[in-house]
Amino acid sequence: MSDSRSNAPVNEEKLDKLAQVAVHTGLGLEAGQDLLITAPLSALPLVRKITEQAYKAGAGLVTTMYSDEEATLARYKHANDDAFDHAADWLYEGMAKAFGSNTARLAISGDNPMMLAEQDPEKVSRANRANSKAYKPAIKKITGFEINWNIVSYPNPKWAKLVFPDLGEDEAVAKLADAIFAASRVDQADPVDAWKKHNAEIHARRDWLNEMKFRDLHFTAPGTDLIVGLADDHEWAGGASLAKNGITCNPNIPTEEVFTTPHARRVNGVVRSTKPLSHNGSVIEDIEMVFKDGVAVEVRASKGENVWNKVLDTDEGGRRLGEVALVPHSSPISQSGVLFYNTLFDENAACHIAMGQCYTECFVDGDKLTEEQVTEKGGNSSLIHIDWMIGSGEMDIDGITQDGERVPVFRKGEWAN
Repeated sequence: MSDSRSNAPVNEEKLDKLAQVAVHTGLGLEAGQDLLITAPLSALPLVRKITEQAYKAGAGLVTTMYSDEEATLARYKHANDDAFDHAADWLYEGMAKAFGSNTARLAISGDNPMMLAEQDPEKVSRANRANSKAYKPAIKKITGFEINWNIVSYPNPKWAKLVFPDLGEDEAVAKLADAIFAASRVDQADPVDAWKKHNAEIHARRDWLNEMKFRDLHFTAPGTDLIVGLADDHEWAGGASLAKNGITCNPNIPTEEVFTTPHARRVNGVVRSTKPLSHNGSVIEDIEMVFKDGVAVEVRASKGENVWNKVLDTDEGGRRLGEVALVPHSSPISQSGVLFYNTLFDENAACHIAMGQCYTECFVDGDKLTEEQVTEKGGNSSLIHIDWMIGSGEMDIDGITQDGERVPVFRKGEWAN
């Protein structure tokens, strides 16, 4: 068995640049601000570099919580059945308290996407439901954009072998690391400046969509004919954004999307996925869903259908949309041709929608709205928020104005304006 912490050939200089981008561009970490990191053990080299960069930026206290694949699997192999209905409430309450005290949040994504593929889907579903319920007080601080937060990635050996199955482990890790670096713009001479220019391009698209104030978006592609109503007083976001604590951050590194909140009760039609979805250790392929008045009334998948349905049944909002995002087919991640089996990357290769919780930041004056007002305007509430990819080079999107006029937004997977 290989050691997940082995010294695989990851470029140290680029790893250091990724840490700098995470702290300065991703988080916009301020002097004196505490930082909470979560990461798999395999990401230890990146954790150390981010911790160093955070302290150089004047961080107050950096605290890291690690996850371990073998320990996670031990639960499924040996735990009592009741254990799958429990979660560490005290831990998430502590995280919520930390975020309430302006602690920044950084997550390093890099788990084995297939970690739970052989485990009992019922136990996986129960554990996820318990975890989501316990995490809600903390996750609301994030979805409400009350603090600055960021997600970056580091190549886990098993993840790398899934992406590049024909390569040896070290070569696969090195190649996945290079793909992560390229997507995160740290292979450029001045990554921070590259991100400034990229953010400006995203903001131009965001501003145009906000000027148009579309009532609906109509997505058409092979297997897809979907009208997504947009929430009342919705607002498009993307790229660097201002959190409620006054700090500008880039929540996702990488990011290519502009996104907003759909109307949870005005989604109708059929939609088909264009990439596999990796979710909590399971891979779900060839998703097809039929929506009626906002609810997914028919759900199919060639692989993982049972798992997917159990996830959607987490709560009442699980079968409604909480996000719609636009990404051109020419995005660097799409053009790389790499299927990452990781939502952070794959969602930035294609237009996507998300089941579950909406982002309250995607409303005009969203920080002043109550939960009831968000619901009235069409925002969805749920314990889950799961993005899945629907875009391709064959997708057309029309924006429908308040007067019913159709305006081309995408043609053949690219911006039409």
